[in-house]
Amino acid sequence: MVARIFRRFVAAFALFLLITDAQPADKIPRIGYLATGPGPTENTRFFVQRLGELGYVEGQNLIIEYLWAAGENQRLPELAADLVRANVDLIVTGGTPATLAAKQATPRIPVVFVIANPVGKGIIASLARPGGNLTGIGLISEQVKPLELLKEAAPAVSHVVYLYDPATFSGTGEWLMTNRAQAETLGVRLEPVALRGPNETDGVFTALPAGINGLLLENSGINQMARDRICALAMERRLPTAGNDPRFARSGCLLSYGEDQADISRREAVYVARILKGARPADLPTEQPTKFDLIINLKTANELGLTVPWQLLVRAEEVIE
Repeated sequence: MVARIFRRFVAAFALFLLITDAQPADKIPRIGYLATGPGPTENTRFFVQRLGELGYVEGQNLIIEYLWAAGENQRLPELAADLVRANVDLIVTGGTPATLAAKQATPRIPVVFVIANPVGKGIIASLARPGGNLTGIGLISEQVKPLELLKEAAPAVSHVVYLYDPATFSGTGEWLMTNRAQAETLGVRLEPVALRGPNETDGVFTALPAGINGLLLENSGINQMARDRICALAMERRLPTAGNDPRFARSGCLLSYGEDQADISRREAVYVARILKGARPADLPTEQPTKFDLIINLKTANELGLTVPWQLLVRAEEVIE
């Protein structure tokens, strides 16, 4: 009897080992977060918060490896390669340089991006059918609406510098021709000026072309890192300034008009959750923003001697006084 019980125990234990080997315990997902900036932002918090609401809580059942280029775009390819070597399950990118680095680093690991004009930049085949291993949120790349609002708030504006990061492919080629033509319909001459790093901000302002009386900011990682200095220098030069991201207006520039950043970050988290649950990036259409915010810095307007029309003020989601 004892021998029979022992044999049954051994057989049961062997079966348990076989099942354990065949069906390993669930692996905790590990994602990489690759961006141009120096560290987490409010948008990062919105992203992580939404992931938690979707069942992926950082530090519990999700690991996030953050890699920041601190404004040095040339570091992004190696940082992306580090994530590939770490065999993360997915890579989240912010901005064109980080997305291109991830695309070049791996054709296998899913990549979720937030960038402007992903089709025009060759990141995906189309919005409806991205193809490959990348999908996400395609931001609106045109700059005419912020420029239109800038002209409405400061009617004298006629010669505007567009401050951009050349690594994003903005400010050149077809993009420039289209936006210049649209600017001309507003009576504005648009002139692109490159800002390659936050440490170059003062030098770029010193070398601005003569006759400039307005400034338009690309929503690049470089401009974001330098936004406090950009807004301060714009004030010194008496340049009414507009951009896409609300942080520009909150840092002292005249106004911002662009995508609702909290909404974008939360929607990015939805893509991540769906892919971690088994969806393929190629099958997830790239979405475009549906919510836009106008923010006006009335304090800056007063310092510039501008009277912002009430018709513009009542359209603003936020007025900074």
